Amino acid sequence: MKALVFENKVLRTVATALLSRAWPAACVGPTSPLQLRELAEPRLPGAEWLRLQTRLCGLCGSDYKQVFLNGSIDNPMTSLISFPQVLGHEVVGVVRDCGDEVHGIEPGDRVLLNPWLSCEPRGLEPCRWCAVGELAQCENFERGSLAPGIHHGNSADAHGGFAESLVAHRSQCFVLPPDISDEQAVLADPFSVSLHATLLRPPPDDGCVLVYGCGTLGLCQVAALRLLWPDCRVLAVARFPQQARLAAQLGAHVVIDHKPELSLIERVADETKSPLRRPWRGLPMLTGGVDVVYDTVGMPSTLEVGLRVARPHAAVVVTGVEKPARFEWTPLYFKEIALVGSSGFGHETVNGSRRHAFEHYIDWTREGRLDLSPLITHRFGLAEYREAFMACRRQDRSEAVKVLFEFPA
Repeated sequence: MKALVFENKVLRTVATALLSRAWPAACVGPTSPLQLRELAEPRLPGAEWLRLQTRLCGLCGSDYKQVFLNGSIDNPMTSLISFPQVLGHEVVGVVRDCGDEVHGIEPGDRVLLNPWLSCEPRGLEPCRWCAVGELAQCENFERGSLAPGIHHGNSADAHGGFAESLVAHRSQCFVLPPDISDEQAVLADPFSVSLHATLLRPPPDDGCVLVYGCGTLGLCQVAALRLLWPDCRVLAVARFPQQARLAAQLGAHVVIDHKPELSLIERVADETKSPLRRPWRGLPMLTGGVDVVYDTVGMPSTLEVGLRVARPHAAVVVTGVEKPARFEWTPLYFKEIALVGSSGFGHETVNGSRRHAFEHYIDWTREGRLDLSPLITHRFGLAEYREAFMACRRQDRSEAVKVLFEFPA
């Protein structure tokens, strides 16, 4: 089978990092750690596993940040991964064959992959987090029958969807009903990430929130807020015109340009009727502001602005991850703001019903309450991976939002 393989090779990484300073496309060029290769199909690790033929796989921000070498070597998450990797964890596939102990799923079924390599896929008894459905906090991501990895795509033993086929444990597969399209299903993963963040720090019913960033996660955040808190006022910050259009389409009440930051803060002050406090130099701070900031970017600059526009005792929920750097964070302690990290998803409680996030998503989509397929802007075959990653890199030119790999039936 054909697959995109990412290897942890020092010479390739160093050469690519140097070349990419002048030529960003080097990150998908001849020296890149990422290469299209022919691999043997993965074997079924056990009787509870299935083999899937990939139909669609989304390019997550974490995928293209890795490919473009946007990270730090002291990131502690490097202790929970293994190489070589076949990236891609937003997968819709068709079951080709099943192990002897797979029940309720048959060859020919379309399935949605829950990518977490938590206790059950590793053949372990549930840890304290898995026992309550908090799969992203599993204590055993480097133990059990699989090589280290938190989800499909970053474990050497669990290839992701940047390949023509992959294997998955029965507990990871959600059979899709016929009235859910592949395009709707493939967005379940990013929506579930945003749903989890919203539920960690929900807004007041009649409150006002800021969604910082309108890539796929931010747009899913807008959709989750409008679905579950229809009376809450949603302000959204967008970088590109295509993001602004989709944010408005999904129900954001106000869409603000991300630059200049002074104008952004002044606009939030105006929308929340909050006084501006101007320092001797630099950006002002609000003493009023929004009830929650959902930061889907995670840059030092977005964290700084988020703290400045959050009201006292508000929360800033961070789902985006960028390289760390210094920023002015005095408002964090002065306004007693809660800074909350949000990672992944699992079983989520909505209106008293605790189920896997994918089950909520499938029901809302079938009911016609949620359709995120307009977020899909680009599709590529696996052989066009260079064009796919460069579309993600150059969103100002490509107008990309959600980019997919698609595979022939």
